[in-house]
Amino acid sequence: MESVSIVCMFKKKKKVDWPCKRGLYIFFLVLTPWCGNTITVGLVPFVKMALRACGFIVFRHLLGCMPPPGNIEYLLLQTSYGEHHWTPPKGHVDPGEDDLTTALRETKEEAGLGAEHLRVIDGFVQELHYEVRGRPKEVLYWLAELRDPGTAVTLSDEHQDYRWAQLEEACALAGYKDLQNTLRAAQRHLEAQQDKQ
Repeated sequence: MESVSIVCMFKKKKKVDWPCKRGLYIFFLVLTPWCGNTITVGLVPFVKMALRACGFIVFRHLLGCMPPPGNIEYLLLQTSYGEHHWTPPKGHVDPGEDDLTTALRETKEEAGLGAEHLRVIDGFVQELHYEVRGRPKEVLYWLAELRDPGTAVTLSDEHQDYRWAQLEEACALAGYKDLQNTLRAAQRHLEAQQDKQ
């Protein structure tokens, strides 16, 4: 625990020390003339804004193959930077852009799959929370079916490879527990929909 010193000027100089953890702080000063000669001075920790990203868990049904759920494959993209991790298409929200528009734009940019290729599945959205380089990040994933299972994937420069994988392989590629849980939740949602038919 460190101490931050702030010198306050009012009638006479007064030094105030606050113990605080290392990091960014916002200094505030409030003049309260209705309380006499009171000045309120304080430090508030600067809260880092969370990065926000949105995307789609894209899946396809294989035709003429085994019955559900064995005929469902998920699209994962491998990044061309960092640890070359695998994720569904996603990206950061641009200023003034709504979340679903971001998910559609990023899926088009990263995988070449536009709104015309996808059917968004009702009733499914998952929110993930984790840290990236010390900053909080939240990601929203919707679920979308590729209308034509034969539609080609076109990668952006951000990715070096892609794979269509059934659930267990997709989870192994994903690596991170929260993404694995999201993929499993998507599978359960699709199986529940299948049972209703």
